[in-house]
Amino acid sequence: MNSTPEPLRVGYLVNRYPAVSHTFIRREIAGVERCGIDVLRYSIRATDDSEVVDAADKAEREKTKVLLGGGVISLAGALMAAALTRPIRFCRALASAWRMGGRSERGRLVHLGYLAEACLLRGWLKRSGAAHLHAHFGTNPAAVALLCRLLGGPPYSFTVHGPEEFDRPDALSLKEKIASAAFVVAVSSFGRSQLMRWTEATSWAKLHVVRCGVDAEFLDGATPAPERRRVVCVGRLCEDKGQLLLVDAADRLARVGVVFEIVLVGDGGLRREIERRIGERGLEKKVLLRGWADGAGVRREVSESRALVLPSFAEGLPVVIMEALARGRPVISTYVAGIPELVRPGVNGWLVPAGSVESLTVSLREALDASRETLDALGRAGREAVAEGHDSRKEAARLAERIRLASGSGP
Repeated sequence: MNSTPEPLRVGYLVNRYPAVSHTFIRREIAGVERCGIDVLRYSIRATDDSEVVDAADKAEREKTKVLLGGGVISLAGALMAAALTRPIRFCRALASAWRMGGRSERGRLVHLGYLAEACLLRGWLKRSGAAHLHAHFGTNPAAVALLCRLLGGPPYSFTVHGPEEFDRPDALSLKEKIASAAFVVAVSSFGRSQLMRWTEATSWAKLHVVRCGVDAEFLDGATPAPERRRVVCVGRLCEDKGQLLLVDAADRLARVGVVFEIVLVGDGGLRREIERRIGERGLEKKVLLRGWADGAGVRREVSESRALVLPSFAEGLPVVIMEALARGRPVISTYVAGIPELVRPGVNGWLVPAGSVESLTVSLREALDASRETLDALGRAGREAVAEGHDSRKEAARLAERIRLASGSGP
């Protein structure tokens, strides 16, 4: 009697997982598992309760092993075991960690910590029978994946989102990480072009575009635009997202008597400065801070708004833009990175030069003054664009195919 073959087992490595800002990774993992691959979740650091607000993320946390969860003793033990049992591989990995640390702003000591994490992870992967490791972000997860491979771990791949990898490719040893990887994923064509700058032309074939996606909760949940003159901004409160300029634009609208509400969903280090500026301008009833919301809360805020606004200075391709378009809401954003690949002016939203308060103010007013018919037409076009290019099920299947090929189990 023939026995059923074991499913392909793959490790997923993220710096912090699960987290409120990483729901796209959760959706990707679910899609990969639907393709018949067994996914083992690994996080370098544990997430705080404030980072896990969605019920689905809470369930994911129960499935996730944390590399730093066992403390220094666990890491030191794994490091010593690797040095004693596989000295040649250990020396190669140590040399690589030393080189990367010399280039990095974080230094060699931190990279020796990455080496210890890689030693621990290699043991976990070996015992689980994982045939491949996929990391998200070209920062420390990709460094740990590279070192794990040098120690004798499975082939690895990683997804680059940007903008950090594009801003500091030398400091992140991006070229070395790409060279050692089985394949590398970019989330946009723009992202792939940036990766092409940091690897040899002969290796461009290993660079692939697999877009982040949304699921049926968004694609099947479009609603007509509301009459209420409200727009929403969803994202971490930080300089890169441009929320301070959004407050400045709100001030300009208020001064000429425009009726509006701007809702900020998210939190972060810039919150106090945003609150201060709102208070100085007397905008407490017009610019509302909601804090973090779970997936249902984000969908509700988007549905109750006329448009999503994201005036970012630096991005990859924000998933929240896909989510808003999928809900039938046009988007106001900037000519940055992969955003113009999805947001098309006059078709499904507005694009403004990053940093321009004047252009942002004009686009906000156009969205606030637009008829419901205009907003619904823009929303339909946006939903069609997302369904065509950002369906999480289709994109996860692309990634699953790449993983099977890299692990030697593909067709």
